[in-house]
Amino acid sequence: MFAVVFAAQSVVGFVSESLAFGLFALSPPIDARPWTLVVSVYAHAGVGHLLSNALVLVLVGFAVERVTTKWRFHAFFAAVGMLSGVAQVTLSGLVTTGPVPAVLGASGAVFGLLGYLLAGNAVTGAVLRKLPLGSRGRVALLLALALGVTLLTAAPGVALIAHFTGFVLGAVAGRAHLLRAGVET
Repeated sequence: MFAVVFAAQSVVGFVSESLAFGLFALSPPIDARPWTLVVSVYAHAGVGHLLSNALVLVLVGFAVERVTTKWRFHAFFAAVGMLSGVAQVTLSGLVTTGPVPAVLGASGAVFGLLGYLLAGNAVTGAVLRKLPLGSRGRVALLLALALGVTLLTAAPGVALIAHFTGFVLGAVAGRAHLLRAGVET
């Protein structure tokens, strides 16, 4: 899907960069171009951005894909990507004085898969059972881990809110084994 959307984005971009940006990037007001909720997850800012997302998707996605169905995997990926993008443009709008930057890419969805993988496996479950933490302590640990993983990717132009949101959504889904489809891990 990355390649198809990126190819379409590139063809449109050859004609007009601003048109490509408007058709593929998620930006407020979201209801003005609702299709960008989905296509922005699969669109990318360039070949390097596409390849970095694809590489992490391959490394993390295969492990998560093993415990679920193809359709659940894709629905989860798209849903977490969309929610992460919405969080990015909405929360950026609350803290930015200028125009809210638009968002492109699958990073929020990929971070969701990473959060799912880390929180939904048996080793993590065993470690959490051994730690003397209540439910608030586990939530605090989850948020600290999400913040740490997010800060590892900090750079200008990186959608940190989307990364954080994706990781948290994935970790919550992983703890709930949301994607499990009768396959034991």
